[in-house]
Amino acid sequence: MKDVLAVILAGGKGSRLDPLTRDRAKPAVPFGGAYRIIDFTLSNCLNSGIRKNLVLTQYKAMSLDRHINLGWQSYFCRELGEFIDVVPPQQRIDEHWYQGTADAVYQNIYTIEKERPKYVIILAGDHIYKMNYAKMIERHIENNADATIATLKFPVEVAARQFGVLEIDADHRVLGFEEKPERPKSVPGDPKHALASMGVYVFTARFLFEQLCLDATRHGSLHDFGHNLIPAVIHTHRVFAFPFTDENRKKDAYWRDVGTLDAYFDANMDLISVDPQLNMYDGEWPIRTYQPNLPPPKFVFAEQGESARRGQALDSIVCQGCIVSGGQIERSIVGPDSRINSYAHIEDSILFDNVDVGRYARIRRAILDKGVHVPAGIEIGYDHELDRSRGFTVTDRGVTVIAKTHGLEHFAEKDR
Repeated sequence: MKDVLAVILAGGKGSRLDPLTRDRAKPAVPFGGAYRIIDFTLSNCLNSGIRKNLVLTQYKAMSLDRHINLGWQSYFCRELGEFIDVVPPQQRIDEHWYQGTADAVYQNIYTIEKERPKYVIILAGDHIYKMNYAKMIERHIENNADATIATLKFPVEVAARQFGVLEIDADHRVLGFEEKPERPKSVPGDPKHALASMGVYVFTARFLFEQLCLDATRHGSLHDFGHNLIPAVIHTHRVFAFPFTDENRKKDAYWRDVGTLDAYFDANMDLISVDPQLNMYDGEWPIRTYQPNLPPPKFVFAEQGESARRGQALDSIVCQGCIVSGGQIERSIVGPDSRINSYAHIEDSILFDNVDVGRYARIRRAILDKGVHVPAGIEIGYDHELDRSRGFTVTDRGVTVIAKTHGLEHFAEKDR
């Protein structure tokens, strides 16, 4: 693994997650209370023994840069040739922003070549899953492959227009590749499923450099791995598929692209179920992150009676630094350093860090971004037309989302 360099693409706008991505890159969006989305890819790298990592950023990268510097630098020793470097666009080759995934790597080819890796693994920083990349790299070497693509089976109707779809032979050599086809080709012998690309690629380094330089000269290319680079080489070079091996150790393989607000909400809500699909408490494949120096969560008041003041959380995740002062939380995730005041009621919701919920406030099926202050007595998620009139986002499935810069105080005055 000393010969492997990981390149993590973390520069996407994440526009479908707006307003959560208004001030941060998608990989920096909080997940599961204490984590950021990128922590899963970085934990996979660390657990797989990959000690050389480049994180390529582009849009709104400040919070992502800060998170990696605070939470991840201590795991790598520069004196031993280990590192995790956040690389903003260098514009060494082109003055434009990245035009596609392959272009993002091509524009940083100087930085990659300088490390002289034998193998390069290309990863997305915005997916939730657990995977041992070492197994994929070993298979790549065994096959004497030029490129290897991680794959996962999806129902044909799910794969349509969403994923790159592969055709393979009995030895898992790739015979065909279509990016987001209208009618995906099914797996031989399994007409209900298609073999989809996970956006995880292993390349022999010299081959990758050659193909990136060739793609850069092709007029009309989108300079994208799925659209251009992979389809151009499958008939002339050794390209193999690698079936996803899930380190989550559950019945069904877990891989999520939390690219929409509803998908993001569902993935978070899974974590508070009795037996969640994603195991966050697995000591064999730990997910690491930046843990701020905060005190443990505290629950205040235990009065009895129907209208009594009682600080409690049921079927919920409550992070460090929180004070639940007489409020009630049900089936929710409350991020670090938040405060829930007396008689407030929160259900089926996600609160990011430093959220303050006033007395008697009621919140249902909502996502509240960092630092949102909910005034006393206000209701969120109970009247979607009212939520929209206040400038909040309401998803197709009825989740109310409040951006971190949104002030609610004048709405409380109106309600009075």
